[in-house]
Amino acid sequence: MDFTVGTQIADRTVHLTRESLVRYAGASGDFNPIHYRDDVAEQVGLPGVLAHGMLTMGIASSVVVAALGDAAAVTDYGVRFTRPVVVHPEEGAELRVVATVGAADTASARIDLTVTSGATTVLGKAQIRVSRA
Repeated sequence: MDFTVGTQIADRTVHLTRESLVRYAGASGDFNPIHYRDDVAEQVGLPGVLAHGMLTMGIASSVVVAALGDAAAVTDYGVRFTRPVVVHPEEGAELRVVATVGAADTASARIDLTVTSGATTVLGKAQIRVSRA
């Protein structure tokens, strides 16, 4: 893999549906109703049912792991949750992940992620450190 600074290593859009949220809730044990009930989301002032933050974070990292072909190369991963991903009941939501080499040396590289839903950036300071060994 080319770890030259500025090289884009991945650009992928993932479609989320309400079914995606239900499946993630079952896998994670996070059954907070803001992730599947419009009425509850509205009652607490949200714009709609939201994707789980950790689902969004997991999808973003999986795009990089797929590009690398080696999950063991990931040594660190961090994000800031900046905006929620609203998942429409019929249309769902598109989550786009663009991964670019932000820094590199002989031992490791930092992959910077731009993660958006529509025109909104949903993860900030999203960075994955990978070993080049």
